[in-house]
Order: sequence, then C-alpha cells, then structure tokens
Amino acid sequence: MDNTIKNNIEEKKTKKSIIVGLCLIVLGSIIYIFLGLNIEGYATFRLSRPTDPFALPNLILPAHSFIGISALLIAFFGGRIIIKAPKKFTLFIALSFFLAIAAFLVWATAGKSFSLTGMLQATVVRAVPIALAAMAGILCERVAVINIGIEGMLLAGAFAGALFGSIFGNFFGLILAVLVGGFFGFILAALVVTFRVDQIIAGVAINIFVLGITSFLTSHLLKSNPELNDAPVFKSINLPVLSDIPVLGPVLFKQNIFVYFSIFIVIISTYYLFKTAYGLRARAVGEHPKAAETLGISVLKTRFHHVIMGGMIAGFGGAWFTLGSVGRFDEGMTGGRGFIGLAAMIFGRWHPVGALFAALIFGFADSLQQKLAILRTPIPSEFLAMAPYLVTIIVVAGIVGNAKPPQAIGQAYVKEN
Repeated sequence: MDNTIKNNIEEKKTKKSIIVGLCLIVLGSIIYIFLGLNIEGYATFRLSRPTDPFALPNLILPAHSFIGISALLIAFFGGRIIIKAPKKFTLFIALSFFLAIAAFLVWATAGKSFSLTGMLQATVVRAVPIALAAMAGILCERVAVINIGIEGMLLAGAFAGALFGSIFGNFFGLILAVLVGGFFGFILAALVVTFRVDQIIAGVAINIFVLGITSFLTSHLLKSNPELNDAPVFKSINLPVLSDIPVLGPVLFKQNIFVYFSIFIVIISTYYLFKTAYGLRARAVGEHPKAAETLGISVLKTRFHHVIMGGMIAGFGGAWFTLGSVGRFDEGMTGGRGFIGLAAMIFGRWHPVGALFAALIFGFADSLQQKLAILRTPIPSEFLAMAPYLVTIIVVAGIVGNAKPPQAIGQAYVKEN
C-alpha cells in the first residue's frame, strides 16, 4: 500500500515536471521566434540621470545575441526539469521569468535608449498601494477573516485624502483617510464577526457601496467645488548620503512618505505576527479558533481588532492615489489594486515580506506598460494597459493551488458558553 502511494506521488511529480519543462521550452522558442529573429542593433539602458552626483556608464546590450542566449537558457532550464525531475524547480521558473522579461525589454529598447533607473523607481512607487492592500489582507486573513472589501477601503481612503487634504492640508488629510479606512474596517468587522454575515458578501457590499457613494459625491460635490479636489501632494524626501548611491539611491531613498511607511509597515507586521505573543495569538485564532478560545484568547475581539487595523492600512494605501500621486480624486481611480493586493497576499503566502516582493512584481508590470508606451512599441496600448492584470492571472493561476491559507479562513466563529 505504501509503495503504491509513493509511486503515485512520484508519477504526479514526473508529470508536473514534464508539463513545466515543456512550457519553458515553448516559451524559449516563442521568445526567439517572435523577438529575436529579425531584431538588430543595441539596446541602451541608462543607469544614471543628469542630476546624479555619481554617474554610471550606460548598459549596452546586443539585442539579437542577448535574446538568443536568453531563449536558449530558458529552453535549457525546461529540458533540465524534464530530465532530472527535481522536487523543487521554483528557482528555474523564476530565472526563466526574469530572462523572458529581460529579453522583452531588450527587444523593446533595440536601437533606442531607456532609463532603467527611472523604471525601477516607478516600480517601487506603483507597488505601494498593492503592498498596503496585501498587508491589510494579511492582517485580516491571519485571523481567518476574508477581506474582499479592500478595494472599497482603498477607494474610500483615496476620496477622503483628496477631500480632507484639500480642506485641512495633506497631513490631516492622510490621518482622516486612515480613519475612514478604519471606519469601513469596523463595518466589515461588525458584519462578519458580530453578526456572522457571509464574509464574501459583506466585502462585495462594501465595494459596491463605496464605489456608489464616491461616484455620487464626486459628481455632486467635487465637480461643482473644484477647490475641494485639489489636495497638496507629499513631496519626495531625499535621505542624505543614501540618496546619492547610484541606481539604489533614486529607487529607494528619493521617495515620499508612502514608500518609507510601506516598508516600515511590512517590517512591523512581520515582527508583530512572528515575533510577539500577540502575533502568535492572532495566528492561533486563524488556525484553530476553538483551541485559542480554550487558552483564554478572545477570538471575536482579536478578529475585530485586526479587521479594523487592516482597514486603516487600506485607508493609508488609498491616500497614496491622491496625496501621494496626483492630488485629486477621480471615480474608480484605484483600478482594481485592492484585488491585485489580494493576489500579492496569496503569492506571498500570507507573509508580509513575501507579499512585498509580490507587490513589486505587480508594480513592475504596472510601470512596464507606461515605459513601453513611451518607447512606442508596436504593441497596442490596450494590451499594454492589460499587463498588470495579465500578470495577476498568471501568478494566481500558478501559485494558488500550492498556497495554503489559515485553516479557519472564512469560517464564522460562535463563542461557546
């Protein structure tokens, strides 16, 4: 019996290795045929800008040779996976993904010049709302509450940031945006924790309500009073010495407070969840709520508090769209970033650091479509705008089957007397 089970497991691993390997071989072939065959010239990537105190030489790559070598390596990784059938081949997939993106960038930049530093800087900026949405989701789902309403909380935070930032200034606008996000977190907590409403339905209801109320207020309040939709934007803060480091300086140390606070929130969340007694209790509530209650942990209070904290983080993330970016509110301006944040949470396996790296991938896809539009590639603009959402589908389709959420996720808890 044991041998039969082992043989079945090995057979499944072999089939999976063959499928993944063949996919990589096909990917390498497609890259060479469609990107490498008729390409000529050199791709120039600028690593420094005129204002940088320390200038680095441009990175110049021969387009045809680079794309051909990248395609060959991807196909080689695929063949190795098929032949060796390793237990884990995540590294090969990650390397193949990196090479495919690099080959695509070289193809798009052939015969042109492209600021790589500027793109990386835009990647970090655009990853901020996704990372914060993922943090909000992690805090909720670690205590077994599914928060589909993050998109609505982001939108509410964006509207509050624009409105109150225009009236009271960007600092108080940011504070009030956080409080508005916390308010909707409170509503979600009351619905799903206290009244045990279905968590998916409650989250969707918040999304629909916020979309409707912000659209109504925009058309009836902001359009007739444009001075209420003109909030001052937080300026970039250059950290001394660190901001002068080539490439890394502009990318990490010449950003506004949203970037710095996002990194701080990730660090604090990681420490809280995995290094403190309170974080251990929260994870216990998400895994085995009845056992946690037996040990004296209040499951309902823990869930209530974490959902509110998640809402506050989402409100902070929503303020990025207005106070950290354009200074004004537009209907539906969050553009599904709350849902992409949930995908980043799953891809990061409900860990703050993993979710941050996943958010950077989505942020890269978001910035990529803008940069490619500047380079005037032959790809239609509609397809470029789809890039972040295509990456979301690919990532979730490839990882959701292997990622394991907290065991009690989505289950209402009834306290036993």
